[in-house]
Amino acid sequence: MKICTYRRQTELGQFNRLGVFFNHSTIIDINFLWQAYYEFQGHYGAKEKANRLAPSKLSELLKINDNAISFLKDSVELFEEMTKKGYLSTADKAYFSFDLNDDKNVSLAAPLDSINCYRDFFVHEKHVKKGFEKRKEKVPEAWYEIPVYYKGPTSNFIGTDETILWPHYTEKLDYELELAAVIGKQGRNIDKEKANEYIFGFTILNDVSARDIQKKEMSVRLGPSKGKDFCSVIGPVIVTADEFEFQDPKLQMTASVNGNLWSKGNSGDAHYSWGEMISFLSQDEWVFPTDLLGSGTVGTGCGLELDKWIQPGDLLELTVDKIGTLKNIVGIPEKLA
Repeated sequence: MKICTYRRQTELGQFNRLGVFFNHSTIIDINFLWQAYYEFQGHYGAKEKANRLAPSKLSELLKINDNAISFLKDSVELFEEMTKKGYLSTADKAYFSFDLNDDKNVSLAAPLDSINCYRDFFVHEKHVKKGFEKRKEKVPEAWYEIPVYYKGPTSNFIGTDETILWPHYTEKLDYELELAAVIGKQGRNIDKEKANEYIFGFTILNDVSARDIQKKEMSVRLGPSKGKDFCSVIGPVIVTADEFEFQDPKLQMTASVNGNLWSKGNSGDAHYSWGEMISFLSQDEWVFPTDLLGSGTVGTGCGLELDKWIQPGDLLELTVDKIGTLKNIVGIPEKLA
């Protein structure tokens, strides 16, 4: 399944809601679907009952349901049953499906509406080697011993078709082509052989970086901070882990700038598995639903490796097989007032 958060503009303002793609363009609103079902069954308080069982936000659904994938599959089956019977909306005419191509008031937002904790790993050896090579250093032995990561802010994530912030304090902005995993249930001291069971799904991540600032920060062996903490991008959808049989996806990944191919890699060439990453981070530490884990940049997956730099106004397209394309315009550098 492909899971999204869709953004609808109405006369009363903008609303972001959880959706599931039924086909390439039809989106099911799970919350409205269950409200309509409870109304059809004659339940009192159908809207409140639907809100408890099937919240309109993915973050809330993941927090109340340890098996959200199974629930969403059941919801798709319910959708088929309801539409066969001729039911298309709630009693107050909230339609529980629509065609994204036909509805001009709808666009896709970042698919995960709220993130508990963001951790970004560093597991693709080709990318790692290139970075240390540029610093005229060898890859530390410790990199081959533990899957290191950094923690970033959770408040600055945007989705597809939004403009990437160019902070006023940097002159070298860079993209990072990554695969990301969304955690679907809580755990602690998780066995690496069972760790994939904790993944709800996968999405595309662009961990945008201010390279000149990051270089200064890392020279004092601390950070990154302002080199990263301003804008990250995820989307366009989350593909649930069952689509990959709860195994590590091996997906072709590309990045294009203004229609020109810059980066090409594969998520399957990581030095560490997702199970090893999750097992490592969960040592005496809880992981929770809505935690977001980045794999780190795939080989060739950034301008730093290529000595090529994105510019204001560029169209950036990150594409991953089976997930889709994350499209963004690079913003104009911010200026202080």
